[in-house]
Amino acid sequence: MKLLFKLLFAFMKIGLFTFGGGYAMLPMVKKEIVEHYKWATDEEVLDMFAIGQCTPGIIAVNTATFIGYKVKGVLGAIFATIGVVLPNIIIITIITTFLYKYRNNEYVTYAFNGIMAIIAALIVQAVIKLWKTGIKDLIGIALFVIAFVFVAFTKFSPVYMVVFGALVGLFVRREK
Repeated sequence: MKLLFKLLFAFMKIGLFTFGGGYAMLPMVKKEIVEHYKWATDEEVLDMFAIGQCTPGIIAVNTATFIGYKVKGVLGAIFATIGVVLPNIIIITIITTFLYKYRNNEYVTYAFNGIMAIIAALIVQAVIKLWKTGIKDLIGIALFVIAFVFVAFTKFSPVYMVVFGALVGLFVRREK
């Protein structure tokens, strides 16, 4: 039971301080899940994020569910999922109560602009760390470039890119 509550509170902390979506939570997941609790490795978290991107739902919730399941099975998945969602439900309820009234306030706009700048920096930091972990050779660089071009400049689904990457990885590893 103690481990379940550790999962709950770890993901509540991640959920509470993650603004800007699933990728913005990567630095917090690395710090809490990989470094502090050692429940997963960098590579496992990267895999869980990739799968979380491909599965229906919110990437932060999917990733929390996967990590919780890895740590403590179905109950772990439930506690981790509740943990990552609960702070957001509470915060959104409070914010929507007051923000709607002040949505055109210039200070509120300035605050959100500042938050978005920080989120962009967190995402760049996560990309750099993922690059170091996930890109290991020329094929990885080629896959990165192909995926970036297709996803950034076309309406090509990221799901297809992940499947393509998996197939190329399987083919290349089988050939070696």
